[in-house]
Amino acid sequence: MKLGTPLTASATKVMLLGSGELGKEVIIALQRFGVEVIAVDRYANAPGHQIAHRAYTIDMTDAAALKALVEKEKPHFIVPEIEALNTDVLADIENSGIATVIPTVRAVQLTMNREGIRRLAAEELKLPVSPYAFARSEADLQAAIDSHIGYPCFIKPTMSSSGKGQSRITQASEVKVAWDYAATGGRVNQGVVIVEGQIDFDYEITLLTVRAKNAQGDTQTYFCEPIGHVQKNGDYVESWQPQAMTANALKASQHIAKTITDSLGGFGLFGVELFVKNDQVWFSEVSPRPHDTGMVTMCSQRLSEFELHARAILGLPVDTSMTQTGASAVIYGGVDSKNLSYDGLEAALSVPNSDIRLFGKPESFARRRMGVALATGIDVDEARIRAKLAASLVKPAIG
Repeated sequence: MKLGTPLTASATKVMLLGSGELGKEVIIALQRFGVEVIAVDRYANAPGHQIAHRAYTIDMTDAAALKALVEKEKPHFIVPEIEALNTDVLADIENSGIATVIPTVRAVQLTMNREGIRRLAAEELKLPVSPYAFARSEADLQAAIDSHIGYPCFIKPTMSSSGKGQSRITQASEVKVAWDYAATGGRVNQGVVIVEGQIDFDYEITLLTVRAKNAQGDTQTYFCEPIGHVQKNGDYVESWQPQAMTANALKASQHIAKTITDSLGGFGLFGVELFVKNDQVWFSEVSPRPHDTGMVTMCSQRLSEFELHARAILGLPVDTSMTQTGASAVIYGGVDSKNLSYDGLEAALSVPNSDIRLFGKPESFARRRMGVALATGIDVDEARIRAKLAASLVKPAIG
């Protein structure tokens, strides 16, 4: 792969569609290789906007706006970082040869829609999954629960992220509220929700999986050490690496991850979410991009998930080795404000082997992720204690 110099005729240009905290780290990784980066997001001054060579604010579901911007900038690579995109435009762009969509348009289309990826995993690839059904009305939802899903179960939009629109219900009286929340809580209202039966699992992991070129120029699949995490209301609040698991469970996890990512194709890092009980593993979801739980790799691996993604995109060698046990813990805004400040950083950074990343989001909400604490330790327990302590010492406030 020959790389050019930014802001010259030889520049290698990458456009990120979505420029939040994960996209910001991808931009940093790309810029270390002299890549010219264009950051696009739906709101102004997004984290990635603040460091890219150029920044744009558009509605990325607007076909005309998205097409016009791509034709103006003429990037070599387009890297989707969010779900709310007009993928028909991306398909036209990929088919015309204007740019390469990472990892592929098909992968983006399937993974942004829970119906597409669940049908691929369960019905085509025959991977183990929880019981599920799709409902296009409240009556369909109730019928699916009554016929074979049962209670408790999870109701989710087919298109959403970070737990938006998701509910766990335990009785029929909760169905209407869950339907209304799912139908309106997704990134794009598709008029369809997925209901998933609750399975008995011990823990869940993210298995970061990288499709990249090896030294011989062939496509190879690489795995990071499994990442354990805690979620609340569908949104991650802490993660750690490695997650202890049996050799058989790890082998099954890697098989599932390779099967699904081989089918999606292309190059880049995928976040594969899995449920585990003893040696048994079930597929949950996959994101064709860095995963929020993978922020722990900024302290636990030689190359973070963002650096791995950048290298894979550019056709460069990758190294998924873990160097030390690490953990991450979310820092929430705590308040609704467009003028947020942070106190307590001295105390937080006094926690042994800790670090803080503040994302620079221009607007805070009480439960919006505004930063993350990172920490390492001699084992997972120590790393988690340190990360959660450091996060708790950061005090967001208005003004």
